Amino acid sequence: MVWRLRDDARAVGDARDLVRRVLLMVGLRRNLVDDAVLMVSELVTNAVLYGDAPYELVVRVDPVEVVCMVVDAGAVRPMLRSTDTQAENGRGLLIVAELSAGLYGCIPQGFATCPGLAGKATWFALPRTEVRR
Repeated sequence: MVWRLRDDARAVGDARDLVRRVLLMVGLRRNLVDDAVLMVSELVTNAVLYGDAPYELVVRVDPVEVVCMVVDAGAVRPMLRSTDTQAENGRGLLIVAELSAGLYGCIPQGFATCPGLAGKATWFALPRTEVRR
């Protein structure tokens, strides 16, 4: 499933709502849905703050795992960094790394909703069965 997101901060709430609705509809357990919603929120926030429009949300659900990707047209790849405990931001990828048990990354990616446009996809995967934490 692919959705074009707004070109502003409202994209974050839209993406959260889409992911929650789709993952509950396919019967994913509530704790995994909550983790996915939080991670998508972090990835879309990063795309809006540091990437370039357009933004796209891709969700793939199969019997083994759920993969969520946020695509943006920016060239700068996100970097995992340690953060000062007093900092107000900078923890997004740390949250994604922890909740996905390291199943995340950033790859070059074309847009499904804008053929011919290239960008990057920041993604995470969650197993459909609880094998982490």
